[in-house]
Amino acid sequence: MTQKKAGPEWAQDDAETLFARYARTRDPHLRDRLVVMHQNLVRYLAGKFVNRGEPLEDLIQVGTIGLINAIDRFDSARGTKFSTYATPTIVGEIRRYFRDKAWSLKVPRRLQELNQTASKAQEALSSKLGRSPTIQEVAQRIGATEEETLEAIELGNAYDTVSLDSKMMHDSDSAPLSLAEFVGAEDDSLQTLEAYGDLDQAIESLEPRERAIIIHRFFKDMSQAEVAKQLNISQMHVSRLQNRALHQLKRLMIAER
Repeated sequence: MTQKKAGPEWAQDDAETLFARYARTRDPHLRDRLVVMHQNLVRYLAGKFVNRGEPLEDLIQVGTIGLINAIDRFDSARGTKFSTYATPTIVGEIRRYFRDKAWSLKVPRRLQELNQTASKAQEALSSKLGRSPTIQEVAQRIGATEEETLEAIELGNAYDTVSLDSKMMHDSDSAPLSLAEFVGAEDDSLQTLEAYGDLDQAIESLEPRERAIIIHRFFKDMSQAEVAKQLNISQMHVSRLQNRALHQLKRLMIAER
């Protein structure tokens, strides 16, 4: 008679028996054994993603996390093969890994997933409505608040960033400018803005008709002809009063320095 090799009792059992025992005992040694037994499944699924630039061993580690999650949730009593049950979990973990690495800025996974859900909802609603849906419509579709939906959609800009060294090409450009040259800088004149005092206070010090002309011309964007008609005076008179008011404002603001 051939004698069995010494070792733990469960070492001779098949996967089905191990799953049944693990479901009862939650013994970490049993789980380790199940992980080892299904490493080929993880390696096979991870191999489908090796052309995306990540080392196979890293993908196997990520896939193993999915495998462990599948083992913890698997119920052998339902009659489903473990490989069939575990495959979506393992692949999903690997895909989430790529999604996390693809975002240029660190974004919480909850918002990443909400961004994808909102994008799909926007496409579906656009096809159904024949127009771009509103934030409220998207929020109702995905079961989120408008604030959460808007935040998730705006965070889609973090998925891919553009270098400031990127060239902005135009047909007429012989030497294209970089994006950095289009980025605004702080206006030096802002540093002296406080020295001019309160513009509203200066305007209030003008004569009523001069004040009306300044407001109409520079705050309501009316022409001198329109202002003349509004005040029932000649356009030449408007021009003289405007010049006098501007000189008065300049004098007042200089005095405040």
